Amino acid sequence: MSDHITSCGPSTLLLERADGILSVRLNRPTARNGVDETMRAELAATLVAADQDAAVRCVLISGSGPDFCIGADLASAGEGPDTPLAYRLPMRPYQELFKILWELETPVISAVRGRVAGIGWLVALLADLVVASTDSRWTHAFLRRGMAPHAGDPFFLPRILPLHVLNEVAMLGGTVSAADLHRWGAINRLVPDERVETTARELAETLAAGPTLSLGQAKRLYRRSLVSDMSTAFAEEAAATALLSQTHDRVEGVAALLEGRRPTFTGT
Repeated sequence: MSDHITSCGPSTLLLERADGILSVRLNRPTARNGVDETMRAELAATLVAADQDAAVRCVLISGSGPDFCIGADLASAGEGPDTPLAYRLPMRPYQELFKILWELETPVISAVRGRVAGIGWLVALLADLVVASTDSRWTHAFLRRGMAPHAGDPFFLPRILPLHVLNEVAMLGGTVSAADLHRWGAINRLVPDERVETTARELAETLAAGPTLSLGQAKRLYRRSLVSDMSTAFAEEAAATALLSQTHDRVEGVAALLEGRRPTFTGT
């Protein structure tokens, strides 16, 4: 696959694709990569397209400028009718964005530097592997603004953080250190700021060279198990095993084991 860089729409995202890795860089640095409606729509479309493209074997999400994502860009929303319905309806597209990210079968890595707030937590933590700077600063923000957690946050974060940890994060609303999130198991690699993107790229290269169909099924099975009963989970496990049984990567993986060599996976 040849290297190329493109921008999406009015440059709310910068996309770079090389060696099976799609790099998605949030590109509103003057707004600290706050997510406006345009970025939300473009990010959702980019993720859907990536999952449908067999040449994309890993997605790497990062932010332009010093910050990762400070959440929804409230300044860009403007004034609207101050009614409960007016607040409820805009949540649905953001819920759908994070549902897409949660259900994506393509492996996803986030590279996190600087500030993370509000829905920026979901952009970062719904990745399969999270690489974060030791200097990154995480603020949950919803309750300290008099809001309820929203945009899918109440569904996803309890599946990532232990309940009493989440209570502390949400109710106290202060800045959480990356070291605490690493200790709580929400961050996979905690590295110096200058090593964040290099480390994330190394992990992306490892995943892109892996059996991506198997990785996708593993992602699906693990996430489905959080919302299904044992019988359903066992049935879906059997179906995934059968689905992969005749793939090139499954045959190659077994052959490499028997022959005492490293497998060469193609994602087929």
